[in-house]
Amino acid sequence: MKSDFVMGKFLFNSVVMRVMDIVISLLMIAITSPVFLCLIVAGTIKFGSPLFLQRRVGTNKSVFTLYKFRSLPLSTPSVPTHELNLSSISSYGRALRKSKLDELPQLVNVINGQMSLVGPRPCLPSQTELVRLREVSGVIVSKPGIAGLAQLHNIHMEHPEKVVELDRQMQSEMGVGFYLKILLATGFKLLSPKPKELK
Repeated sequence: MKSDFVMGKFLFNSVVMRVMDIVISLLMIAITSPVFLCLIVAGTIKFGSPLFLQRRVGTNKSVFTLYKFRSLPLSTPSVPTHELNLSSISSYGRALRKSKLDELPQLVNVINGQMSLVGPRPCLPSQTELVRLREVSGVIVSKPGIAGLAQLHNIHMEHPEKVVELDRQMQSEMGVGFYLKILLATGFKLLSPKPKELK
């Protein structure tokens, strides 16, 4: 009886969060459509291509193509951000990253069902230690997301143990209330001064 209740609650939360993923993403795309258009034009002029496509690890180690607005030249290697030399990044690219506007195209990934608005940040297939820790901890079964606890705490993927610790906490607490809490906290963070990042 108890297991049926738990399963029913899990299914209810999953369905409601999926509906919210789609509705909120469609609304955000509609609201920010002028921004989309401006960044497509600016990226085309600046780099010759406005979009950056990168293979990422999703649910159960499936690999999907993640979409972002391009903030670095076409010649930039496909490696984790902390392995890049960002000293030469242009003011345009820096502004794009700081504002998180480069992540707007990931709303398409959410609508496609490859990501959620809330979940563990998807890593590169080459980040094998993070993939291994997520598999061992069971986090790998969760749908990756744009917002999450690790992102809120400014813990990046060069700290895989800390990332997975927060991923696991998020997985255990995930539900409609927690989902909304993370979205609201992320919104407040984007509108607030940036705290010092963990090194």
